[in-house]
Amino acid sequence: MTPRTTGKGGRAVRPAADMSVRRATARDAKRLTGLVRSSSAYEGPYAPMIAGYRVGPDYVETHRVFLAAAPDGRLLGFYALLLAPPELDLMFVADAAQGLGVGRRLINHMKEEARAAGVRSVRVVSHPPAEGFYLGVGAQRLGTVAANPPAVLWDRPELVIHLSPAGDAPARTVEQAPHTGS
Repeated sequence: MTPRTTGKGGRAVRPAADMSVRRATARDAKRLTGLVRSSSAYEGPYAPMIAGYRVGPDYVETHRVFLAAAPDGRLLGFYALLLAPPELDLMFVADAAQGLGVGRRLINHMKEEARAAGVRSVRVVSHPPAEGFYLGVGAQRLGTVAANPPAVLWDRPELVIHLSPAGDAPARTVEQAPHTGS
């Protein structure tokens, strides 16, 4: 029996080893939106970024969106991988599941999906407080994406996750644009 542990916020959750990762469906869109809107990482000055944000069924059907679920079906997190050009468009982990390996498991899953699609690198425009997480899973800093008011009022780190190619599949890489900052 796997011991239960406590995530951020004191709620008991199982470690990432017990979770499953599956392709999201249009029926999951409302739950994904709820996770985005309830994220404590977007409180205070970051709130405008997700105010009214919606992960719609059409977005889920159009892109590679995968979710992590606990054995009891609770949503633990999700990510969205775009392929043209390769970018991690969204990644959220439920507040109660942070620090339990859910994010790392989702990143590893994303890397497998990207490799299978022939991608050699994935761009990440990070929420500033999440930069350390992405660096910890192997991303490298490229520069800074300037603020884009009114929704994004702050500069964001631009990173890249380099992948080894999957077999002989044709590879796509992130096009590097001019960067500002470091």
